[in-house]
Amino acid sequence: MTYLLLAAGLGLLFLGGELLVRGAVGTATRLGVSPMVIGLTLVGFGTSTPELVASLQAALAGAPGIAIGNVVGSNLANILLILGVSGLILPVVVNPSAFRRDGTALALATIAFIVACLGGELGRIAGVLFLVGLVGYTLFSYISDRRSNDAAARMHAAEADFVSEEPQVKAMSLPKGLLITAIGIAGVMLGANFLVGSAVEIAREYGMSEAVIGLTLVAVGTSLPELVTSVMAAIRRHGDVAFGNVIGSNIFNILGIAGVTALVKPIAIPAEVLALDLWAMAGATALLLFFAWTGWRIGRRESGIFLAAYLVYLAAQLSPGIRGALGLA
Repeated sequence: MTYLLLAAGLGLLFLGGELLVRGAVGTATRLGVSPMVIGLTLVGFGTSTPELVASLQAALAGAPGIAIGNVVGSNLANILLILGVSGLILPVVVNPSAFRRDGTALALATIAFIVACLGGELGRIAGVLFLVGLVGYTLFSYISDRRSNDAAARMHAAEADFVSEEPQVKAMSLPKGLLITAIGIAGVMLGANFLVGSAVEIAREYGMSEAVIGLTLVAVGTSLPELVTSVMAAIRRHGDVAFGNVIGSNIFNILGIAGVTALVKPIAIPAEVLALDLWAMAGATALLLFFAWTGWRIGRRESGIFLAAYLVYLAAQLSPGIRGALGLA
């Protein structure tokens, strides 16, 4: 029964996330919202809704390891797995002006997150500061995009066009868009409930910590919308959309998801996350920024390095022998 709930949770999270983004984009388009704003908010942050709901439910259910593990693990999966797969399909071209702003925001958010976690708890003050940072970043991006209409603005508009140009979204009426959005939200909430409950049971069954389950199973499961969006963007030769989706999602994971979750219920940071996973996330983020900055592209070689690094990370998480050698068992 546990595994049926797990499968149902993953399926509902994926389908709910897809419906939520498409319904919200269709609704916003009918209301006359500009593609730039849609790309910056609904597409950029909307694909992270499964992570938000899963982390909130885990924190409220008394599973802080899953809550914080989901944030850290999702950021790792977005960079190493999703960009790794997308870049193997089609090398991802990085726009310098968009990267300077959004890459800087990601670096600052990552540093702030690690510093906040080092005290052993992510409290309400940190949550408020993260949310203020998210609002500030969103407003700054919106104002700078409107004033300059530069590559960053075009990238956000391209993210919206990538979804809004789908036939079913273009033909969507306002009532239908609202209905699909509501169904998507319900699907995500129910799926997150199933996923978190089954993940806790699996952790107990195999004697694994909740943090490990959050960093692997839950993180990959909640990242499915980003994976599909980025892979489809790469197949359609929209590498900038794939890159922008990952950067935007990772910023939102830290400032939005960790911020909201900590504000609702302070999160105790497991010792194993402090010892390994925060630094793995920092290393993956630094590697992404280095690759993007040095060549303004994520090619197949870099993508291969990402995927190899993710396999090593998963092996370290799931192998009792490796965890014991690292002092994490």
